[in-house]
Amino acid sequence: MDMAAAGIIRQHLIDPEICIRCNTCEAICPVGAITHDTRNYVVDASKCNSCMACIPPCPTGSIDNWRTLPASLAWSIADQFAWDALPPELWPEQMAAAGATETEFAEPPAVPAEQEQFNSTSFGATLPPWSAAHAYTNLFGPKSPEKFLSATVAGNVRVTEVGKVYDTHHIVLDFGNLPFPVLEGQSIGIIPPGQDAQGRPHHARQYSIASPRNGERPGYNNLSLTIKRVLEDHQGHPVHGVASNYMCDLQVGDKVQVIGPFGASFLMPNHPRSNIVMICTGTGSAPMRAMTEWRRRLRQSGKFDGGKLMLFFGARTKEELPYFGPLQNLPRDFIDINLAFSRIAGSPKRYVQDAMRERAADLAALLADSNTYIYVCGLKAMEEGVVLALRDISEQSGLSWDRVAPALKNEGRLHLETY
Repeated sequence: MDMAAAGIIRQHLIDPEICIRCNTCEAICPVGAITHDTRNYVVDASKCNSCMACIPPCPTGSIDNWRTLPASLAWSIADQFAWDALPPELWPEQMAAAGATETEFAEPPAVPAEQEQFNSTSFGATLPPWSAAHAYTNLFGPKSPEKFLSATVAGNVRVTEVGKVYDTHHIVLDFGNLPFPVLEGQSIGIIPPGQDAQGRPHHARQYSIASPRNGERPGYNNLSLTIKRVLEDHQGHPVHGVASNYMCDLQVGDKVQVIGPFGASFLMPNHPRSNIVMICTGTGSAPMRAMTEWRRRLRQSGKFDGGKLMLFFGARTKEELPYFGPLQNLPRDFIDINLAFSRIAGSPKRYVQDAMRERAADLAALLADSNTYIYVCGLKAMEEGVVLALRDISEQSGLSWDRVAPALKNEGRLHLETY
C-alpha cells in the first residue's frame, strides 16, 4: 500500500488493554499484516488492506479499532509495540497541521490474487448454531466495571502420564457466590502474577473451558481448564512459560485473577438430534470435553433425544493424550471415538485427517445432514489438512463442496479454533 499517496487513512489498530494474545488475528490474516512481540499484537499499516477477515473471530473485540489520520502520521510497528493503551483520535487542528487535505478515506487495494487460493480459515463460521444458548462475554476485564474476578483453585490433577517435554493438568476454579455464566466452547483469561522484563504487569493468557455449563461439579459455581506446559524445547533446553507454569503449579485454595468470558460463536447446538463432530489435538480437547460431558449429563437425565457424537483426537503418543483413561470409559453407543498418534515407535505417522479419511463413509452421511455441526480445535498446522479432508470426503461421496462449504459456514456449522 502506497501510504504517501493515500492521503487520509483509516488505520487498523489492536487495543492492548483488551487483547488476550490468543493469536487468532495473526493466524487468520490473509496478507500477513498482523504480528506480535512479547507484549502486543499489532497491525502493519503498509500491509493491511482492510479485508476485515480478522474482525469476526476475535473473542474480545480488541481487534475492531480504527484511527483516522494522515498517512504520513501512521503509527509504526515499533510505536504499537510500546503501547499500553490505544492513542486518542487526532483533533481536526492536528490533522490540518499535518497537511491533511483529503476528505475521503483512501480506498483499500484489491485483495491479492493469492487469497483466491485454498484458504482453510475462510471456511470457518463466525456465527453460532441457531439453537445455541445465549453467551455472556466480557463480564470482567480491563474495561469492565469490575476489572478482575477472583477465583479459588478447587482442584489440580495431571491428566497425562509424566513426560519429559510435556505436562498437562486439569484445573478446577471456583467462583463462590459471584455469577460467572459460561458455555461449552467459551474461554477465559488468566492474569499471571508479577511483572514482565519491562516491569509491567503480565497480560492475560487465554484458556478454553473444559467443563459444561453447569460446572465441573454440577450444582457448584465452578469450571475447569486443560492446561499444558512444555518442559523443554526441540533442542532439549528448559522452557519456563509464565502462565502455564503458574497454573500447573497452583495448589488447592490458591487465588487466581480471571477475566472474560470470551467467545460467542464456537458454541454447541442444543436442538434434539443435532450431530456433533469434534476434531482436536492436545489441549484443543478442552471444549470437546465440555460438549461431550454436557451431552452425557443430558443423556443420563433423559433430557436429550438422539444426535450423534463423533470424536477425532490426535496426539504424538497415547501418553501425551489428555483424558485418555476417562475416554475409554465412555459408552460406545454414546460417542464414536477415533484416536490418531503420530509418534508411535515402529508405526507410520497418523494424524486426525488420516482417521477422518478412514471414516469417510460415516462422515459423508453426517455432512449430508443439515443437523451436523463440526468443531476443530488445536494446533494451527492441523487446520488445512482437516478442511481438505472434509472437502475430499464431500466430493468423493457425490456431494458438491461448493454447496456444502457455504452451508457449513453460513449456518454456523463448521467452527475452526486453532492457534
